[in-house]
Amino acid sequence: MAGYPVAPSGPIGLYHPSTEHDACGLGFVVNINGHKSHEIIEKGLEILINLAHRGACGCDPETGDGAGILIQIPHKFFAKQCAKPGAGGMGSGRPGEASSGFTLPEPGEYGVGMVFLPVEMQQRLLVEGILERIAREEGLTVLGWRDTPIDSDAIGRQARASQPYIEQIFIRSARGSSKEGGGMSQDELERKLYVVRKRAESEIASSNIRDKSFFYIPSLSTRTIIYKGLLLAPQISEFYGELKDPDTESALCLVHQRFSTNTFPTWQLAHPYRYICHNGEINTVRGNAAWMHARQSVLESPLFGDDLKKLFPIITPGNSDTASLDNTVELLTLAGRELPHVMAMLIPEAWDADEAMPKDKKAFYEYHASLMEPWDGPAAVAFTDGRQIGATLDRNGLRPARYIVTTSGQLILASETGVLPIRPEEIQFKGRLQPGRMLLCDTGEGRIVPDEELKTKLAARQPYAEWLAEQQIHLDALPEPPRVYGSDQATITLRQRGFGYTEEDLRMILGPMASAGEEPVGSMGTDTPLACLSDRPQPLFHYFKQLFAQVTNPPIDPIREELVMSLTSYIGTERNILDETAQHCHT
Repeated sequence: MAGYPVAPSGPIGLYHPSTEHDACGLGFVVNINGHKSHEIIEKGLEILINLAHRGACGCDPETGDGAGILIQIPHKFFAKQCAKPGAGGMGSGRPGEASSGFTLPEPGEYGVGMVFLPVEMQQRLLVEGILERIAREEGLTVLGWRDTPIDSDAIGRQARASQPYIEQIFIRSARGSSKEGGGMSQDELERKLYVVRKRAESEIASSNIRDKSFFYIPSLSTRTIIYKGLLLAPQISEFYGELKDPDTESALCLVHQRFSTNTFPTWQLAHPYRYICHNGEINTVRGNAAWMHARQSVLESPLFGDDLKKLFPIITPGNSDTASLDNTVELLTLAGRELPHVMAMLIPEAWDADEAMPKDKKAFYEYHASLMEPWDGPAAVAFTDGRQIGATLDRNGLRPARYIVTTSGQLILASETGVLPIRPEEIQFKGRLQPGRMLLCDTGEGRIVPDEELKTKLAARQPYAEWLAEQQIHLDALPEPPRVYGSDQATITLRQRGFGYTEEDLRMILGPMASAGEEPVGSMGTDTPLACLSDRPQPLFHYFKQLFAQVTNPPIDPIREELVMSLTSYIGTERNILDETAQHCHT
């Protein structure tokens, strides 16, 4: 197996992990009333198999670009399995050795982590020890480990060559549940598990453990668990056999089949991530990630307190675009915002030029534009926190997403229609996601929340319009400058030559900009050599070129599609994005 190529863990030659892009198939099925059943998982797996053509494989036809499934924690199944002799309870020597098993608390009082680990035992035990120690330091108790039963014969040889050792860790609060008085609530435990995971990621990444590149935690939560890997859609239930157990139940199931472009597929980069899965590309990810890193110095949260600094870096270095977006969604959600609010904040509608949009809704988007730049690109994003599940399209709407509501109370969404065999008489309602719109099912309330109701509720959270009127400053409202500096016509030609201007620059670029206020427009292609390869002196700014999206994007026409294009920028102090005050829009 060592002879087969595997994905590099870092940059090699011209390859760098930051050039990740994807265009895939996603889908989910949910019982609207929140009733858990094994049928939901079976239907989710069927959706995944019917989206297999949206994935890809390499020279090994049995190794896919990645497939995965996110479900609610199947407490009934885990309670039975963990109590069996042979489960890796504390003090059993090492995970997986014979022991008396362990007893799980009530649902919501413990978290389950799906953990990818080094294959070699010594290296694996080192990683497990770090994870257990960090959990204890954060006031948690490790109940035990469980070897995840897998069938390596069900996957391709290239997938086996890079396959990690896969275990599940069960963690609860050392203080017990909130029902016992003084213990952690489920939300508090969820935040602590997030801290444990981030600390473990940072410490192991900076360690000298030889096989640390295998380490990855797909999920560590009190609500959801993720089964994923370098798999093809039909392989996932064969590889993770417990997905076929009747006791494995969930009220929702989120699935994804990956088609990776410009990248090496890896076990870690398969979707779903902890909160989202994604079809498309986030073209602005380099700027988004840079801004998130810059904002870390001003972040404060009463819910995290001193734990906040343990989460840095918020966006894990070397992440793909989707993983970076998921890191941001995770922080904003666990810091107190509702998940739909986070998604509307990060992937906004085209509000700037929409004269028909209600003023309070437009004020919501304009206020949040001062806090956070949009994560833009052709994107269909499905999201869940284990209680709510939904999907949204970016403002351009260049990725498909269709949905069906059945008479039996199920909501089915996927990248295309026909992923499940639904008879016409069973269809209560069907439709497609529109640009900027959001589809949300709240299993707690047992209903689908319409986009209009959802956005109206978000717009009414704060007096956004009042805050903007009080705080925001427009350039045309500023007084005239006290002095105007005129150009020196006598030396202008000399200075133009000194800064490398050409006749073409004056005629094709500066002329249209000065006379008509338009962006310069030219033909596709140029024979001008890159500044770094030219033998002529070049201005500094010629060494910087705009990076355009690759492979999967249809062209954007800023003239005919001006509704979704905006050149508006906000200048001002960057503030704490985990809070909302009037001063946040003082830009």
